Amino acid sequence: QVQLVESGGGSVQSGDSLTLSCLASGAAFNTYAVAWFRQAPGNEREYVAAISWSGTNTYYADFVKGRSTISRDNAKNTVYLHMNSLKPEDTAVYYCAADQRPKYYADFYARANEYNYWGQGTQVTVSS
Repeated sequence: QVQLVESGGGSVQSGDSLTLSCLASGAAFNTYAVAWFRQAPGNEREYVAAISWSGTNTYYADFVKGRSTISRDNAKNTVYLHMNSLKPEDTAVYYCAADQRPKYYADFYARANEYNYWGQGTQVTVSS
């Protein structure tokens, strides 16, 4: 079991960059796949990016592909989401999620129900 705490959110201007962190506590974090999801007011939670337990494989939603990077440092029990060229439509609460079960197909990483553990979220607000 892991506990997840997100940090790094804040208020930025359009075009700025931001790095979110997801710190995990608990054993064997290096056996968990981790993903970032986000939820804007009035919208459903949507997938942003994911990374395999080893960090070898990374996956991105189309709307962040090319301007975001997900990475992990298992020695620090931390996963990062670096976002460039932020837009007002990126405004949302960002959540990290983790799960230890194998993900046999790439699209499994994008499914919220594939993750058993969730953080409380960090707010990102992008002003135009």
